[in-house]
Amino acid sequence: MNRNKFLTIAASSLFIAGGTGYLLSDRHSLIRADIKPATSNKSFVEPDEREILYLASLAPSGHNTQPWLVRYIAPYHWIVCNDKTRWLPAVDPMQRETVLSIGAFLQNLEYAAGHAGYNCQFNMMAVTNQDEDVVEVKLTKSAIRIDYDIAEIEKRRTVRSNYLNQALTNEDVIYLLQEEKDFFQYIPNNTTEYHYLNEKTIEANRIQAYRDDAENELSRWIRFSGKDARKYCDGLTTASMEIKGVPAWVVRNFYNKASVMKNNFRDKNIENVIKQVSQSAGWVLITSKDNMTSTLLETGKRMQRLFLKVRRRGVAMHPMTQALEEPMIKKNLAHSIGITGHIQFILRIGYVKNYPDVVSLRRSVDSFVRK
Repeated sequence: MNRNKFLTIAASSLFIAGGTGYLLSDRHSLIRADIKPATSNKSFVEPDEREILYLASLAPSGHNTQPWLVRYIAPYHWIVCNDKTRWLPAVDPMQRETVLSIGAFLQNLEYAAGHAGYNCQFNMMAVTNQDEDVVEVKLTKSAIRIDYDIAEIEKRRTVRSNYLNQALTNEDVIYLLQEEKDFFQYIPNNTTEYHYLNEKTIEANRIQAYRDDAENELSRWIRFSGKDARKYCDGLTTASMEIKGVPAWVVRNFYNKASVMKNNFRDKNIENVIKQVSQSAGWVLITSKDNMTSTLLETGKRMQRLFLKVRRRGVAMHPMTQALEEPMIKKNLAHSIGITGHIQFILRIGYVKNYPDVVSLRRSVDSFVRK
């Protein structure tokens, strides 16, 4: 949005604020705490199953599509499926990111089940990223309850802004990355590789912002109004995009899918990316030995284990995947920064003074469980 247009809309906003138009407008950003649990109409799901599956669903996913579906075979026996209606073919044509997200879902599930006193038995079913049936899950009661703090699952969130430029301390690097150091690469903000990744992230976002198919896809997952956010409980809201105050009010009341295709919207997104990459302790890359579906699931679990640890140290994390989604950028990326293996995640990381509350919406368990 250019400055003059924004000021014009903002002025209109203040005028409307003096009358009934403002009172009838969409005034509040919908956040997760605003969504009350739906009354269950699927009595076959046991209460602890419901809790475990809800905690699993707090995993991150591109555009917050939540691309999982659970087929209920019997009590404590499910098949976790890949929901093709939630794919992002424009930016993830091979469903690589989709499978990574399902891996994060499985990690949450394993932690939540352990906390509730169950062992998880996973049976890999998918051969390709497009297979519907991904993993069979069986839960059995355990004599030993795993003491895992599920509040870390509940409080995990992506933070996009207000990172400090202080590099991670050696103690925090060891704490966060040492256990899986073969797959993690920390690139601090005083290195040539860091600046290279900044440049390529900006370049990839600029390419993607002017790809109509990618922008059309994005527009379908932005919940501009509180009404749509409450209806779908997924996608991107003003709160999850960290748009606040008058600009958030303007977006909720004046923007729609067509707005995403306008140049001022595209240019504003690029400006935001430039600002974001200028603030961080550096990048964390997560690699894998290959691109097999089973490997991607394990990599998604690995990423989620990291994501659940960072808040303990006052560290925020922001997946920025565009450089892996644009073939011309991805082609030479690993070689240019001296990385062996396949890069699966590019994560901006950094300290924050105040960790914000969770805001991204989640669907009810009933909406993604099927018999």
